Amino acid sequence: MSRLDGVIRGFVLLALAGLLAGCAQTSQARSVQTSGFLGDYSMLQEGKSGEALLVYKNPKANWASYDKIMLDPVTVWASQDSPMAPEDTQLLADMLYTKIKDALSTDYKFVTAPGPGVMRLQVAITEADKPNVVMHTVGNIVPQLMMLSNIKKLATGTRAFAGQASVEAKMTDGATGQLLSAAVDKRGGGGGPARAFEGTGADIEHAYDYWAQKLRWRLCQLRGGANCVEPKA
Repeated sequence: MSRLDGVIRGFVLLALAGLLAGCAQTSQARSVQTSGFLGDYSMLQEGKSGEALLVYKNPKANWASYDKIMLDPVTVWASQDSPMAPEDTQLLADMLYTKIKDALSTDYKFVTAPGPGVMRLQVAITEADKPNVVMHTVGNIVPQLMMLSNIKKLATGTRAFAGQASVEAKMTDGATGQLLSAAVDKRGGGGGPARAFEGTGADIEHAYDYWAQKLRWRLCQLRGGANCVEPKA
C-alpha cells in the first residue's frame, strides 16, 4: 500500500467512525425500579408501546391551557456508596437539564415561578437498582452549561451508571399543584458497531437526547398539535 493510499484509508475510517457514532442508539430496558423521588407510585401503570416503563396521565388535564414551563434543577438519586465524584453528579444533572430546556424552549416560555398557565416539571436521574439510594446534592445550574448542546465526555466516576440511564419525572399544575403526569423509565446502550467508537458516557447522552425529544413530542400530541414528530430511539 502506498503512503497516499494509507492516508486516504485513514480519512475513510475516520469518516466512518463519525458516521457510526452519529447513528448510535439506545433501547428501553425491560424493567425499572423506583428510587423514592416521586414519593407515591400507586397511580403509575405499566406503559404501553412507545411510553415510559411506568406512567401516569391525568385524564382531566387541559394540556392546551399551558404555555409556560417551570423546570426545577435536575437532581441525582444514587446509592450512598456510589463512586461518582461531585463534578460528575453536577455534569449529569446539567446535561439533562440543558437537553430538556433546549427541546421545549421552542414550544414553551420558561419561567422561574409557578402560576396560571405554568407546568412545573421535576426530574431526577436515578440509580434505583443500587441499594440505599439517596438524593445527592447538586448545585444550581451553571448559566454557561445551560448553553451547551453537546457534551461528549463524562469523567470516570460515571461508570457507576454503566452505560445506562434511569429517570423519574412528574409534571404538576403551577397554580394548583395538581399532578398532571408522572413517569419512570430506563434506557441503555444499543450496541452495534458504533459502540467501538463511543463509551458509556455517550449512551447516557443519547438516552437524555431521546427523553427530551420524546417529551416534546408527547406534549405536542397532548395539546393537539398538527406537526408532532416522534423521535427515533
